Amino acid sequence: MAVLNEKYRKQEKMNGVIYDMSPAPDYRHGIVNGNLYNIIKNGLKNSLCLVFMENLDYKYQSEENDDYVVPDIMVICDRKNLKGSSYSGVPKLIVETLSPSTARKDKEEKKDIYEKAGVEEYWIVSPNGFVDIYYLKDGKYVLEYSYLLQDDEEDEHYNADTLIRFRVFPHIELRLKDIYEGVFG
Repeated sequence: MAVLNEKYRKQEKMNGVIYDMSPAPDYRHGIVNGNLYNIIKNGLKNSLCLVFMENLDYKYQSEENDDYVVPDIMVICDRKNLKGSSYSGVPKLIVETLSPSTARKDKEEKKDIYEKAGVEEYWIVSPNGFVDIYYLKDGKYVLEYSYLLQDDEEDEHYNADTLIRFRVFPHIELRLKDIYEGVFG
């Protein structure tokens, strides 16, 4: 039985180093991913683009040639680079939802990988209520938006109704509170 479990463990390989993605992240991580996935999926109806949540390896160009990561959410629009359980093109959008064990990798190593690959839009989302949105400009990521959810309507900094659009899919819009629906009670 132990061998079977090892076979299905989630892993990533960056710069020739294998990272174990176990144990599973906190339940809030899944809620945030599910909320974003559903919003994006509904927005991509009747489109050639596809959205994937935690279930497709992204094989990026590297010196190792067999490196891959598993983004929390990835949107692809060129299906010719989709083969089996992996994708080797350039995603339009990637979202990484932070967990304590992956935060540094998501903010540094993966951000660098996606930037170098030419991913146009990269979101880093925390189940604790913050969202950083990066856009690729002249081959480098620029932090364009940074939000810290304040959902108390009595607070002067209330921002849960802030409207956000994906730059690569401007017809898809959401409110900050939509990302965190069901997370805080």
